[in-house]
Amino acid sequence: MEESPAHDPSKAGKPEQQKAENKPRSGERPDQGEAPAPDHYRPDPQHERDESMIPAPDVPNAKYRHPILAQPPEAFTGLKLEERAKVAAGVTAVIKSMEFSWSEGGLNRGTRGLLKMNQKDGFDCSSCAWPDPDDHRSVAEFCENGAKATASDADDKAAGPEFFARHSLAQLSQMTDRDQNNAGRLTHPMVKRPGDNHYSPIAWPDAFQLIADNLNSLASPDEAVFYTSGKVPNEPAFLFQLFAKLLGTNNLPDCSNMCHESSGAALSPTLGLGKGSVTLNDIHEAEVILIIGQNPGTNHPRMLTALQKAKRNGAKIISVNPLPEAGLMAFKNPQDFMNPFKALGALLGDGTQITDLFLQVRVDGDMALLRGIMKHLFEAEDRNPGQVVDRPFIDKYTTGFESFEQNIRNTSWEDIEELSGISRGQLLEAANIIATKQKIVTCWAMGVTQQRQGVQTIQEIVNLQLMKGAIGKPGAGTCPVRGHSNVQGDRTMGVWEQPTKEFQDSLAKEFNFQPPYEHGYDTVEAIKAMYKGKTKVFFSLGGNLLAAGPDTEVIAEGMRKQKLTVFVGTKLNRGHLTTGETSLLLPCFTHADVDMQKSGHQMTSCENSMGVVSQNKGVLMPLPGQMMSEVAILCGMAIATFGNKINIDDWVAMTENYDVIRDHISRVIPGFENFNEKLRRPGGFYLPNGPRERKFTTKNGKANFSTTELEKYTHEPDQLILMTVRSHDQFNTTIYDYNDRYRGVLGERRVLFMNEQDMAARGLKAKDLIDITSHFKGEQRTVEKFLAIPYDIPKGNVAAYFPEANPLVPVGSVAKTSNTPTSKYVVVTVVPAHKTVGAPVEVRMAAEA
Repeated sequence: MEESPAHDPSKAGKPEQQKAENKPRSGERPDQGEAPAPDHYRPDPQHERDESMIPAPDVPNAKYRHPILAQPPEAFTGLKLEERAKVAAGVTAVIKSMEFSWSEGGLNRGTRGLLKMNQKDGFDCSSCAWPDPDDHRSVAEFCENGAKATASDADDKAAGPEFFARHSLAQLSQMTDRDQNNAGRLTHPMVKRPGDNHYSPIAWPDAFQLIADNLNSLASPDEAVFYTSGKVPNEPAFLFQLFAKLLGTNNLPDCSNMCHESSGAALSPTLGLGKGSVTLNDIHEAEVILIIGQNPGTNHPRMLTALQKAKRNGAKIISVNPLPEAGLMAFKNPQDFMNPFKALGALLGDGTQITDLFLQVRVDGDMALLRGIMKHLFEAEDRNPGQVVDRPFIDKYTTGFESFEQNIRNTSWEDIEELSGISRGQLLEAANIIATKQKIVTCWAMGVTQQRQGVQTIQEIVNLQLMKGAIGKPGAGTCPVRGHSNVQGDRTMGVWEQPTKEFQDSLAKEFNFQPPYEHGYDTVEAIKAMYKGKTKVFFSLGGNLLAAGPDTEVIAEGMRKQKLTVFVGTKLNRGHLTTGETSLLLPCFTHADVDMQKSGHQMTSCENSMGVVSQNKGVLMPLPGQMMSEVAILCGMAIATFGNKINIDDWVAMTENYDVIRDHISRVIPGFENFNEKLRRPGGFYLPNGPRERKFTTKNGKANFSTTELEKYTHEPDQLILMTVRSHDQFNTTIYDYNDRYRGVLGERRVLFMNEQDMAARGLKAKDLIDITSHFKGEQRTVEKFLAIPYDIPKGNVAAYFPEANPLVPVGSVAKTSNTPTSKYVVVTVVPAHKTVGAPVEVRMAAEA
C-alpha cells in the first residue's frame, strides 16, 4: 500500500501550489488528469422497472388511522403577507445569518463555525454544493442559508435519552418539522423495540449486532435497502456502497434520484459525463448565462456573487422561471458591507441587476421555450450564413445535427407559444442576445429535472450549447447546479443502483470479493418495493426519505412494513418517527464537528457542483454524549455483520485513519490517484472532466445531438398544474423557520400560490381555506387545510412548499428515463375546504402590517 501523508509528510500538498497567481484558468486544467470512464446510463430502463400501479392512499384520513403522523400537522402557525422582495441578500441577510448562528450555537461556537466554513483549512458547508473560489476567499465565505445550516449543526442543545423518555413517537410527530429540527442534536444511540412507543438507549455494540442479525437473516440481500443523503462526505459514502455490495445488493437509492438524476441521464449519452462542464471562472467569463428552473437567491445564494461578477464583466443574463424570484432580479452583496468604498452604495443602492431578460415560462414549458429560441437561431443563420451556428465545431466534434435541426425547424410556433406561455417576440429577444455570442453557460436545477420531460429538456439545453460550439472552452458549457453539499460526490464514490461493470470490477480487485452486477432499486423503485413488502430492512445514512420523496403516505406504509429501520443522523426529523417493527436512531458527527480517532484529527472530503474535491475538517467540539463518526458507525456495522468474511484489520485501520480509506479510493476510482496528497493542497483538486476539454467519452467518442419529442398533454378545464418549491427558511427537507421572506410569506407554510384570475374563477379570496386534490390515471390524493394566496404566477399554474405538498405527488408519476418524481408537474384541482372531514377548522392569522 502506498504511504499516505499521515505517514510521509513530504507527500502532503504545499500551500504554494495554489497561490492566487497559480489558480487554474477556465477551460484549461493541466493538472486534472485524463478523462474518466464514461457513465453508461441505460437508454430506456423503463422495461426493467415495476410499472404496476400503487393504489392512491387515503391521505386525508391517514391522520386518524395512525397516531404517528407521517405528514406535518395541519395546525396553522400564523400567516402574514408582505410585498415580495425585489432584491436578494443585503443587510437583512447579514442580520439573519448572525441571528441564526448565535441563537443555535451561542456567540463563540456560532461565530467560530461561520469563520471556518468553506475555508481551505476548515469544513465544507453542509447545505448546497456551490463551489468555492479557487484563489482568494473572503473571511465570511458563506451565505444566509449556509449560516443557517452551520448554526443548526453547531446547536448546543441536546436531544438525548431524557428527551425521548419525555416524548412518545406520536407526541414527537405532532411537532412541526421546524420544532423537531430545533429540539437539539442527537447524542446517544436509541432503539424502538417491537410494541414500544418511545425510543430508549442502546449500547453501540448491541446496535451493531442488531443490524447484523437482521441483515444476516434475510432470505436475499435484495431485501435490504441502503439510502443516502447528499450531505454524506466521500469517505463514508465509499464505505456505504462497499458495505451494500459486500452484502450482495445494489439497492442504493440516493437523494440524487429525486433531484439531478435527469441531468445525468441526459448528459451521459450526449457528452459522456453526467456532470457539468464549467468551472466557477467560466461563470465569471461568460458572455451569456441562461438560468432555467432555478432559484439561486434561496437555494444557492453564493451563486449570486458569481453572477454579479459576470455582470460586471459584461455578461447578459436570461432567466427562465414560472416565479419572479428575488435572486433572479437584483442582488446586494453582503461582502460589500465590509468594503468601506462599497458599503454605502450597498446599503442605499438598488443592488446589481441580475436579469436582462426574464421569461415567465409556464410550469413544464421549458422544452418548448428552448425550441423557440433555437428555431429563431436557425432563422438567423439562414439570413447570416456561418455567423450563428458553429459549423466547424459541429463537423469536428458532433453527430446527429441534421436530424436535430430538422426537428427544431418542424416545430410549429403555435405549439411553442402554447406550451411555453412565451410569445414569439419574447423568444426573439432571447435569441438576439445569444445569436452572436459563443461564451454561453446554461445553468439549471430541479425546476427542469423534475418535469415529465426533464431528461429531454436537458438534452435540448445540450443541443443549444452544441449548435453554438459553446462547450469545452473558457466561459462556456453546461452547469447543473447541485443541491446538497456532496450529492455529486456520493455518486462518484459508487452510490448508484446502476453501477458500471468497470467500477464493480475495480472494487472486486481492490477488496477481493465478487460484487453484484445486477441493477438495484432507485428511490422510486425502493418505495414501491417497501410498500409491497418485498424488503425487510431500510437503512438511511442521513437524509429524510419520508419528507423528500413523493406520495408521503405510501412511503410511510412501506416503512411500517419493515422488520428493521435504521436512521443515522444529526438531528431529529419526521422520517425517524414512522418506523419499522424495530428501529435504530444512531447519532453521528456533522461537517463542523471535530472528528478525533486513534491517528488524530480526521478530515473527510466533498465534491462540489463543478468537480472540485476539497477537504472537510471540523472545528467544533462535539456535544457530550456518544456520537460517532459516520465512518466509525459503518466500520463497526461491517465488522459485526461480516466477521471474518472481511479483513477486519483493514476496517479497523479505516476507522482509525481515514487516509486508509482514501488509499483504497485512489486505486478504485479514476481521477483520485494520489488522493491523500492532492486533498491536502489548499483548495483541493479538480477531477477529470472530458467535456471541459472537448473529450467526449460517449460510446461513439462524439458529442451527440438529440432529436426529442415535444409532447402535448391535455387536462380538464378546472385543473391546474402544481409545482413544489422550497421556502427561504428551508434547505431540502430541513425547516429552519416558517418564513419565506423573499416571497413575502411570513409565519406559515401551508399556503398555495395562485394566479389571481384562477382564484377569481373559483370564487376564492386571499387567505381562503382550501383543499387540494391531485389527479393521476383516474386516482385522487387530497391534502386539506391550505391557505390560498394571490401571487405572480402564470395562469393555470400553482405552487406549494414541500414536504407539505408531497402527498399530492404520485409515486408512479415520473420523468421518462430518469425515473425522477414529477414534483414540477402535478395535475390538481382546488376547492374551498371541506368542512365535514375531521375536526372543525380554526384559522389563526397574524396581525396585518
